[in-house]
Amino acid sequence: MLTTSLAAMRGLYERLGPLLGGRRLLVQGERPKEALLSAFRADGRAVLVATSSFWEGVDVPGEALSLVVLEKIPFAVPTDPVFSARGQALEEAGKSAFAHLALPGAALALKQGFGRLIRSETDRGIVALLDERVHTKGYGKRLLEALPAAYRTTEFEELRQFVTGWS
Repeated sequence: MLTTSLAAMRGLYERLGPLLGGRRLLVQGERPKEALLSAFRADGRAVLVATSSFWEGVDVPGEALSLVVLEKIPFAVPTDPVFSARGQALEEAGKSAFAHLALPGAALALKQGFGRLIRSETDRGIVALLDERVHTKGYGKRLLEALPAAYRTTEFEELRQFVTGWS
């Protein structure tokens, strides 16, 4: 489960524990990244809660990773000095910082999120993007079109049937 802020990550971690039915719950920051990933891979059924920055360089092929939950569209933090300077330069050139910087960056980050799930020809799974903005904002269609080809649904029952079909 990937969040866009440390506060959201901590809140989700605190709320998830009692809901996991005995599954191991891991959280970014409780140990070094590689040790956390090793524990996640070895367990095979663990749940890992982290910020979206965590997915960079992550490789978990096979059954240990079959669900990636993205809390929100991973837009860059607008107060980041580099992002802010690039955005300002675009605006000064008469271009929209959102359309030419924030949106392409978010699309790339979403593709990377999908890439965490499907690492080989035999991998399968679900990417759950919980951010309604992909359906309610004009830019949502553009973000969805940037993602790899995949079956899409907004119906939980369809997901249940999909998972039930896994052997």
